[in-house]
Amino acid sequence: MGRRRGPDGGGRALGRRWRRGVLASLVACAVAVPLAGAGRPRVPAPPPAATAPPTAATLEATYAAHRANAGAAARTAAAHGHRERAATDRQLAAPERQLLAFDGRGPGLVTEVLGDLAHADRVAVLVPGSDTGLDTYGRFRAGALALHERLTREAPAGTRTAVVAWLGYETPGTVGTAVATTDRADEAAPELRAFIRELRAVVGRDPRVSLLCHSYGSVVCARAAAGPDVDDLALVGSPGTGADTAAALRTRARVWAARGEDDWVEHVPHLSAGLFGTTVGFGTDPVSPAFGARVFAAGDGGHSDYFTPGSASLANLTRIVLGETRAVTS
Repeated sequence: MGRRRGPDGGGRALGRRWRRGVLASLVACAVAVPLAGAGRPRVPAPPPAATAPPTAATLEATYAAHRANAGAAARTAAAHGHRERAATDRQLAAPERQLLAFDGRGPGLVTEVLGDLAHADRVAVLVPGSDTGLDTYGRFRAGALALHERLTREAPAGTRTAVVAWLGYETPGTVGTAVATTDRADEAAPELRAFIRELRAVVGRDPRVSLLCHSYGSVVCARAAAGPDVDDLALVGSPGTGADTAAALRTRARVWAARGEDDWVEHVPHLSAGLFGTTVGFGTDPVSPAFGARVFAAGDGGHSDYFTPGSASLANLTRIVLGETRAVTS
């Protein structure tokens, strides 16, 4: 992605280097000096519903079991004074919601399907970044819904699509230590690999499956990349993946990357170093030539705008999911 340079380009470059140096120090401090008050409330809820891995024939029963569990979680949350969580759980328990998984305990986990998964020809799995839990799930779902609506509108006649919002791991908080390391992603990667295996058991081998990974979610996808049977892996708003190159991800999928022109993640220092027994930072910038991904246009949006209706990024993500790769703009 080209950058315009004016007559003061050297000064701006110096400023960027200064900012990167300061941010590098801040990233290190995020690990060395844990911040107080960054914990999340541990909302009580019943254990998740015990269900067998779903098949195309048992999807509706799976959805129903997790809706019932969400309803029970809503009642528990309300009884303990967690009104907003209770409202979210009640929404998830609505008859039209298609839940492949639900866990109302603590920050909460949920995997929701938009569309007819059992008969889909094209499937997109969205993986969120930091600060995503049941209490903020609405904004994550809004992006999945925007993608699903555009896929439905633009899919060729006879092509059926589905979108899966996978909040299958406890995301790190933006203010805290975990967001600066790969630790949380290392924990989440086996869960994502297992989910893709279960997804393939439902949809079969023929449908195209795309992983669309936002922000810290791109670190999760990168850690899992060698396992999942997916056709495309798109990294948007990524701070890095923990890998030096796309080839180092060891995936058969096409690897894509994009960053909006107003995304603050551009200024995150692209370093990776061992510190106090963990690894700080995520290495090579995924939109840099050195990384080797297929870079696509994301327009002038910010860090939370990749799935905004009408955006260049959503248009290109739609093309990637539909397999219209020649139409993707850069």
